[in-house]
Amino acid sequence: MTDQLSLTPRQRDDLRTVAAMIIPASDVYNVPGADDAAIQADMLSTLGRDTRLVAMALEHLARLAGRPLAELDAGKRDDVAQEFRSSGGAAAATLVRVVLQCYYRDDRVLRSLGLELRPPFPKGYVLPDGDWSLLDPVKARGGTLWRAPS
Repeated sequence: MTDQLSLTPRQRDDLRTVAAMIIPASDVYNVPGADDAAIQADMLSTLGRDTRLVAMALEHLARLAGRPLAELDAGKRDDVAQEFRSSGGAAAATLVRVVLQCYYRDDRVLRSLGLELRPPFPKGYVLPDGDWSLLDPVKARGGTLWRAPS
């Protein structure tokens, strides 16, 4: 279990269900839930080194639920989630982090928070092309030479 392909179809379904439980869609704020297809695709494509812990968390959830989470009614899902929070350990924390990380980098979510879809520039201002004046203090210090280790 070292890459995104190691999640089984059932685990992917459970991941989608858990993501929707963590962050449901909101019509009020016009944002998708964390179970949105684009956000799910981002999660699966960026799991990387977290795949093992996410798979462990999903397996623990499956044991607690006794069947796929999507098949449980909302009350039973909440009971399973409560038990999972208290017994999931590092794997549970990793699962939640992965969901939040992918959700809050989605363009639709960023726009709903009033953030612009661009890199943050110093003090929030866009630098004009070719304006390197911010580097003047660095240039004024002169070069620093370090001896390379031999």
